[in-house]
Amino acid sequence: MCGRFAQRSDPKRLAKEFKVVEVPEVEARYNVAPTQDILGVTESIDGREMKFLKWGLIPSWAKDTSMGARLINARSETVEEKPAFREAFKKRRCIIPADGFYEWQRTQGRKQPFFFQMKDESPFGFAGLWERWQGEDEEVIESCTILTTEANEVLRPVHDRMPVILHSADYELWLDEDGRKRELLKDLLRPYSAEAMVSYPVSTAINSPRNQGETLIERMAINSA
Repeated sequence: MCGRFAQRSDPKRLAKEFKVVEVPEVEARYNVAPTQDILGVTESIDGREMKFLKWGLIPSWAKDTSMGARLINARSETVEEKPAFREAFKKRRCIIPADGFYEWQRTQGRKQPFFFQMKDESPFGFAGLWERWQGEDEEVIESCTILTTEANEVLRPVHDRMPVILHSADYELWLDEDGRKRELLKDLLRPYSAEAMVSYPVSTAINSPRNQGETLIERMAINSA
């Protein structure tokens, strides 16, 4: 799964990586948590844009917003079958920019957090889905979920799942609103190359969503984390 990640690249770098004209001004975030507003990239008839989406997908048919907290991730193997995700998979795919993410390993009766990123520390994009929900009072919330797949060799010692990470060459295909490219899209839902990634243990300070700052991604010895 993916329950915490970092969005810390500056707007100019994000604009270049994801080919958008404007990026909302936002401070670097080292501890993005579920139900928070996060940056997402979508495509429409008006072009590609980066905007805020609430993390935790709220289906358009949901009676209220409470379902979103349970839908922060979508298993890629069943995304076409689940009522909460199948329409979004057809028509409303998005990319969630990230600079790294966290997973926890159970060891000696405790959970040790690890940080995963690209070896060159470059930003990348999670495969996501998004929805637009409107309440009875006409409140509109745009929300999203992150797709997951089986772990690669870097993740496997820590967790058996990982977020789907897209190659930049596949961004256009993933954002294409043409739902007829189903088989091509499914081919993208695979573990990212382990050779491009690195991981290391970090402080348990990441456990609290209130904590922020670059110290959260500093490498730590496991016995002192």
